[in-house]
Amino acid sequence: MKTIGLIGGMSWESSLEYYRIINEGVKSRLGGLHSAQCILYSVEFAEIELYMRKNEWQKISQALIKVAGKLESAGADFILLCTNTMHKFAEEIQGAIDIELLHIAEATAVEVNRANIKKVGLLGTRPTMEQEFYNKTLQNNGIQVVIPGPADREITHNVIFQELCLGKITPESKNEYKKIINGLIKQGAEGIILGCTEIPLLIKPKDSPVPLFDTTYIHAMQAVNKSLAN
Repeated sequence: MKTIGLIGGMSWESSLEYYRIINEGVKSRLGGLHSAQCILYSVEFAEIELYMRKNEWQKISQALIKVAGKLESAGADFILLCTNTMHKFAEEIQGAIDIELLHIAEATAVEVNRANIKKVGLLGTRPTMEQEFYNKTLQNNGIQVVIPGPADREITHNVIFQELCLGKITPESKNEYKKIINGLIKQGAEGIILGCTEIPLLIKPKDSPVPLFDTTYIHAMQAVNKSLAN
């Protein structure tokens, strides 16, 4: 079994899901008392979020590169960055280490293509929805991306940081997200990418009339498969 390195804490609510899914996945494959061999480094999210608000992105990049190096030194065979937004720095992190960083958007693109879906709606933090780094990865895999309008992007982003990252789940926010999903479907989306690792805490498959792509689950299961591959 290969050792999985996890860069977590952004937020710990979703990092908890990574840990659960990965260990359940290993147990399902191997049975008995088997569990995942992994190393988790959980960052202090308040510092990261402050850098985001101050638009000091390079400080975040430097911090994550340092963490990735620590995981490599600790014996990780490959690394998962347990957040969609921070894949903004995926290339920089990969360039600073000698082990593989499994890219969440690449893993998700594989599943979207496997479902034979050509156009998806993307929900996530404001940077994930608006900046090129995530959309470009999907588009390079032949997937067309639509995002919510400005007001709905604001709602989506604020629910993530003001509620989901704090473990707060409300029916009001679920209804808002369902309306936003329906708006994306009206734009032609055949499926919806839950492009923030906290969104699956709020939105479940029954909440959408089209397929949902849970990036937390997809990414975590990719790690299980790689860890157990011969």
